[in-house]
Amino acid sequence: MSRKILLLTLFATLSAAIHAQVRPSAPSTTQTAQNAPFDLSEYGVSVKLDARLIIVMAALDAAGFDPTPGKEPSPFRALVRKDQGNLDANLRERMKTYVQRTRLPAPATAADEAARYVSLAYVLGPPPLLDVPDRADDLPGGALEVLDFAPLVREFYRKSGIDERLASYLHAYQTEGDRLRQPAAEMVRSVLSYLHTRPMVLTTERVRVKSPEKKKSSTVIYSTREHERRFFIVPDLMAAPGTINFRVIADDYYAIVPEGIDPSSSEMRRAFLQYVLDPLVRKFNKEIATHRDQIKQLIETRTNEGLTVSPDVFLTVSRSLVAAADARFEETNRLSAATAIQRRRLQQAKDDAARKAIASEAEAARVAIADETIARLADDYEQGAVLDFFFADQLREIQASGFDIANFFGDMVSQLDPAREGKRLSEVAANRARAVAARKAHPRYSVWLINPGAEVRESANEARVSALLKKLAEIEKLLQVRHYDEAENELKALLREYPGEARLLFALGQTASLWARDTTDDDLQTQRLNRALANYRLAVAAASPDDAVMRLRAHEAMGRVLAFLGRNEEALKEFEAAIGIGPVDKTAYNNAVEGKRKLTQP
Repeated sequence: MSRKILLLTLFATLSAAIHAQVRPSAPSTTQTAQNAPFDLSEYGVSVKLDARLIIVMAALDAAGFDPTPGKEPSPFRALVRKDQGNLDANLRERMKTYVQRTRLPAPATAADEAARYVSLAYVLGPPPLLDVPDRADDLPGGALEVLDFAPLVREFYRKSGIDERLASYLHAYQTEGDRLRQPAAEMVRSVLSYLHTRPMVLTTERVRVKSPEKKKSSTVIYSTREHERRFFIVPDLMAAPGTINFRVIADDYYAIVPEGIDPSSSEMRRAFLQYVLDPLVRKFNKEIATHRDQIKQLIETRTNEGLTVSPDVFLTVSRSLVAAADARFEETNRLSAATAIQRRRLQQAKDDAARKAIASEAEAARVAIADETIARLADDYEQGAVLDFFFADQLREIQASGFDIANFFGDMVSQLDPAREGKRLSEVAANRARAVAARKAHPRYSVWLINPGAEVRESANEARVSALLKKLAEIEKLLQVRHYDEAENELKALLREYPGEARLLFALGQTASLWARDTTDDDLQTQRLNRALANYRLAVAAASPDDAVMRLRAHEAMGRVLAFLGRNEEALKEFEAAIGIGPVDKTAYNNAVEGKRKLTQP
């Protein structure tokens, strides 16, 4: 395969021209920045709120399900429980009995338990009917296990009064969705840049249709139908913390994410990778089928050794490709970070001895990163991705060529040697053992991997920043349930610990703005809005020159407040300042453009 890639590289200009006509590659990071804003919808991705999920999870909570037993519930869950305080006792008892009777056996986790009800939510019709599809045999297994909970959900919807509170709940979910949008866009951008591809957002289906002739005819007529493929990021404020639920329903992919999750996390990235790569497996199913017997033999061998491997050849290929892409993507990012650190340190080195030490440390980092990638692949191999080492090798060559993976997948599959793949674990045992030992030896493992000498230095600072972000997340929950006074007091206390911190000043402005929105006294409302303006201005002044997102959001927020107060000239200046920064935050940027349009239109 290396020879073929080398040959194609010689004709890169011609290939790129042809490729541009057939299927445009995903833009590189530089190109994307130049062609911003990055529109998620172009890639089939959107942040989606779902009332069905809220209703089912609220019913599950009323039935006594608690994802964090013994711990204080989140502010949103506490609000929902308070709202359901007067729920019909008989209904609550029947729901509780059902949930207890159908509990999964140990060692199932709370996340495993909740996952089945998430599946149920996505097979129900929209409220108020919340009906179940006629063909129950087409439903996913998780939903089938708790399908009898659906009538209780419908009764809960009628009797709990949740229909009247849904708008308020959706507002809280919208806040979390807005938080997810920007980091999700960055995750999508980086993954597509790595693969040099675009996701297939349309799929075609060839279906048999009735002959237009009234008389019986032996002629078979087919029609082609197009289906839109979509990837939905769905916030769930009542999910088990830290656990992403991933569901595929026909051509729709749902990543249901708990509050506070980082969209760049491996689980979210894997879900998106599956959305991107699944069509390739379907498109090249004939090439895969030529190796069906060999792959089945590999699967049977691994199964006999005690590994959990799906008997489905195509599913095994898909899982292996996703695991390989995720591991290689993470490795590439770590190597880039390690190289950047080495370059910066070399520029500051004072003598050859220092430069030699830096080079030695950088080489150690590269070895450790390679070992960690191998260990991840081995872990996934034991979970059924028995071709992930093969695809990881192929992806390294594709990455070096810079070509779209979609143009090479068929050739990749043709190189498969299942006999070789059966020996992988024994071949990498030493590398895996080193990685496992390093994980145990270094408490700041992710830091140590890319910069071994910085583990101790960065630990204290990162702990301080992490503590601040954790506090801000807790305050965000207070805002969701409108505890503005408590949120403001918490933020003021944090400012004494983190003086001049731009994020805290912006959060104070946001708190005052939200508080003003819910204030009916005109004088008090104006007072709070002016307080918001003052804090937004302080946030702009305190933000670092590199923090364009903070400055954009603060200017746009000031523009909205000033426009509301009727100070249009000042508002226009703020909107123009926000627009001048650029679309580093799509939502804030678009709001600023819209705000300016409203102020300048006749």
